[in-house]
Order: sequence, then C-alpha cells, then structure tokens
Amino acid sequence: MGPRWPEGWTISQVGYGDPEVALLVEQVQAFYVERYGGPDETPLDPLMFQPPHGSFFLGHLNGTPVATGAWRRTSAAVVPGLPADAAVAEVKRMFVVPAAQRRGLARLVLAHLERTAAESGVRAMVLETGAAQPEAIALYTSSGYEPVPGFGHYRDSPLSRCFGKVLQIPPVDGVPPGPARR
Repeated sequence: MGPRWPEGWTISQVGYGDPEVALLVEQVQAFYVERYGGPDETPLDPLMFQPPHGSFFLGHLNGTPVATGAWRRTSAAVVPGLPADAAVAEVKRMFVVPAAQRRGLARLVLAHLERTAAESGVRAMVLETGAAQPEAIALYTSSGYEPVPGFGHYRDSPLSRCFGKVLQIPPVDGVPPGPARR
C-alpha cells in the first residue's frame, strides 16, 4: 500500500507543452537558479515524454496545479544488478510548489511515476539531483533509491548525485512475475 492521497488531489498525464506545466517548469527553473546559480540546462525534447518513450504528469490540489513529474526511457544509466539490456527510465521534472510542500505530494508523484513506468515495461528508475537539494535526496533515499554511477548532462559535476531503484514488476493478469519474465 502506497502513500495516502489527500482530499482534492488528482494526477493526470499531460503533454510537456501544457500551459500549466510551463508555469510549474518556470517555477522549478527559478528554484534551480536560487540553489545553483543557473537553470537546469539538460536538453529536453517534449517527445521524450510521449508514450512509449515516457510520460509527463501534472498534479492538482483542489483544482490548482501544484506538482509535476515525468519519466523518460534512457540507455545512459547503469543500475547495478540488472542486465545491460533492461529497460530503464529517468525521473525528470519532479517538483511541488512551495505552498503545497510537506504534504507528501512528492512521494505520491514519485510512486505514480514508478507504477506507470513499471506498467510500461521499465525495470528500474534512475534520477539525477544535486547536493544543494537535501530534501530531494532524503525523499529518494527513503523511497528505496540507492547511489548509481553518474550519468546524464551533469555527470561530471561535483554537485551531481545520481540514484537508481529496481522496480517491482507488476503482475500480468493477476499472475506474479516468474524468473522468465523480464
């Protein structure tokens, strides 16, 4: 059983170009400028977040957009213990507006990303965050993420922190995964 949804909380799949997403991405970029002195410069193509390559989600609390989170398939990261050809997805654009923080919404978004990625055949999630975001690191490590080798745009930055998690494979037609299921 996952975290409890607060009253008025909804999360839905949207396009990266959604106007409400743009407003929240602008806020997260301002946050990065405050913490790191500049925005996140990771190259992103909106098509990365379209199925089957990935998905982008927007969370609302009582009708107000308050959270974003996305995943995109990647071959740039290594998750120890998985075969080299295992499907891996990267968590991107995790953000909860300051007025809605400390309510468990980030944990709900992360659980939703993990579930939807697993349902799409992803075996593990990876993410990159920064040393100046101890609250993000605490969320990820308390959610089962462990350090993995650096990857992505900031792999050589001394502030970069990369994490990964092997996902639980959802049952197919009520049958739990066996050794032959990958």
